[in-house]
Amino acid sequence: MIFCGLFRRRTDDRGGVTVFVAVCVIALIGIIGVAVDGGSKMRAAERADYIAGEAARAGGQAIDPSDAISGKAIDVDPQAAAAAARAYLRSAGATGTVGVSGNGKSLVVTVTGTYDTKFLSVVGIGSLPVTGHGKATLLHGVTAPDEGH
Repeated sequence: MIFCGLFRRRTDDRGGVTVFVAVCVIALIGIIGVAVDGGSKMRAAERADYIAGEAARAGGQAIDPSDAISGKAIDVDPQAAAAAARAYLRSAGATGTVGVSGNGKSLVVTVTGTYDTKFLSVVGIGSLPVTGHGKATLLHGVTAPDEGH
């Protein structure tokens, strides 16, 4: 009788399915987590690109209204453009950098931030970096933008 009980315990596979299901469930949750957090990170990056583009456009519209209305010139002050872009970033609640090219003809905005993960935090990844870029050409010319000549 004792021999029969030992033999049954060694060949009995009860509980084996439970371990298999547990491993599969953990793997499935991991795949879902990567899909959800990956998609959400992409949306956060799209939002950062949108904010950077809008900040660059806001800077590109910082023309001197008196000269523009009178038709004398369409000029953008690079410092005013950078200030307008920074003001837009502040109003959007975003952080980033604003730079004007050396020749003063373009404005580049970079938005930086993080996406706080929902599923990946279980495995120790609490946030993912997000970056967005925007660029605007600053207008210079008398009645139309010049072509950089």
